[in-house]
Amino acid sequence: MKKYIAIASFSGALAVMLGAFGAHALKKILSVSELNSFETGVRYQMIHSLLLLIVMLIPMITEHQKKRIAKFLIFGVVCFSGSIYLLTLGVVPSKYIWFVTPLGGLLLLASWIMIGIDVLKQKTTL
Repeated sequence: MKKYIAIASFSGALAVMLGAFGAHALKKILSVSELNSFETGVRYQMIHSLLLLIVMLIPMITEHQKKRIAKFLIFGVVCFSGSIYLLTLGVVPSKYIWFVTPLGGLLLLASWIMIGIDVLKQKTTL
């Protein structure tokens, strides 16, 4: 679980850096719409970095469940936020990765649902 806590921490730090980069350096380069998209990627990355950290600390979720949820969260953030960053910065044309953002969103949604289901399955309480 230590590696997932580290990933959550570094992902959160990266979200802070990207947020500052967007607020300062990209403000002069991107349109308002593009900047809003970039900020959405940063916001979702931060929220789900914190969620990953929280999941790792919930005692009623088993190690196996934590690993499964963590993988969905990590891949979800990479797909969702990562694709938004690439599209907004014009690194990759949307025709090549149009499906990656919604796939990432589905992975993030699935992780939230898995947490709820896994917690409800447990016979122990906090």
